[in-house]
Amino acid sequence: MDASIDLAGRIGPAADPAVPDAEAAALIAALPTAAARRDALLARLIAFDTTSRYSNLPLIAFVESWLDLYGVRHERIPSADGTKANIFATLGPDGRGGVMLAGHTDVVPVDGQPWTTNPFRLTERGGLMLGRGTCDMKGFIACVLAKLPDWAALPLTDPVHFAFTYDEEVACMGAPDLARHIRGLAARPRLAVVGEPTSMRVVTAHKGVCLCRTRVTGVEAHSSQPHLGANAISAAARITGFLEELEAEYAGIGQPDSGFEPPYTTVTAVMVRGGTAVNIIPRDAELDWSARLMPGHSIDDIVRRLDARVETEVLPRLKAVSEEAGVTTVVDVNVEPLTPEADSPAEAMALALTGSNSTHVVAFATEAGIFQRAGVPVVVCGPGSIDQAHRADEFVAREQLDQCITFLDKLDGWLVDGLDRRLAARIA
Repeated sequence: MDASIDLAGRIGPAADPAVPDAEAAALIAALPTAAARRDALLARLIAFDTTSRYSNLPLIAFVESWLDLYGVRHERIPSADGTKANIFATLGPDGRGGVMLAGHTDVVPVDGQPWTTNPFRLTERGGLMLGRGTCDMKGFIACVLAKLPDWAALPLTDPVHFAFTYDEEVACMGAPDLARHIRGLAARPRLAVVGEPTSMRVVTAHKGVCLCRTRVTGVEAHSSQPHLGANAISAAARITGFLEELEAEYAGIGQPDSGFEPPYTTVTAVMVRGGTAVNIIPRDAELDWSARLMPGHSIDDIVRRLDARVETEVLPRLKAVSEEAGVTTVVDVNVEPLTPEADSPAEAMALALTGSNSTHVVAFATEAGIFQRAGVPVVVCGPGSIDQAHRADEFVAREQLDQCITFLDKLDGWLVDGLDRRLAARIA
């Protein structure tokens, strides 16, 4: 096995979150190359434990210090309780759309995982950069921030925007507020790149994910006389059957050439709770179910169809016992799919920067669909593989980070020449 290198230790004070933000930013700014700055920034970002149950504000404060070094305009967009924040920053001329580079600052827990390194201390092993969030997705954020000094020295025709969010890992809670901020701008971004791990492939579509809860209220009775009650668990079981029928219907109209696996919208019961005791007809039941939506499909349509079946086939049995019986369904999470766009400027630019002629789809959901609904053409493209995310010894290959820096290096010309000019040349 290759020896591990404690990169955080080598980088020293700049990687220690106990060192004041301004001091750490100045130390990193003195490094001579974007790659060196990237490694130092990644070590610093990894050292902030931004597991979604904690605040991301210390990390945001450091990012602000880094932006301040280069006179970048920035604004916090706080969560409702003020414990977390998105940040939106702009370098370059006002009144033009520019390029938005987006990523989330939160990470998933390390609890119970068999890490062989400190998950919050950047370690390199055989060319792999280990640490919680290296892949998903602080590696991309470090690359973007490392390029800032280069962009600040250029005569930009179009601006570059930095959009970093909170709580992506818990149902994309921060991105909708950021999307509302974008809608209110005088000039919203011309296009966006969300840097989730795609092995630097250009992704133009992914499924959406919705988490729903159906609550059934029946009537209690002694289990020896079930005819006097309305069994909530039995009703929930019938509803589960309806969901299975819906999925079978979607499978019948699947899109085998879509690139998705499976190539259709799925609707799946995942948890059920109910009942009080073995001798009581259950009054209450809760059914949690999820839907993974193909682009073009809507959770509203699924809920409407479920409600219609409930109205005709479940409620009559319940209400025959009591008018107080009922069924309600709520959508707790709705992360919209990313839909391919014809003549997308984001796709055209990303293909040019990667040198690729093909686009891809992914099964996992991102914030890209949220930004797309805000009117910003968007692709997903970032370093690392989703196979390395969320696991013990999470890693991103140094080679992938280098590819990301090259991608961003090529963006220089687009920002200086102007997006419209480069896009026109690309299309011609």
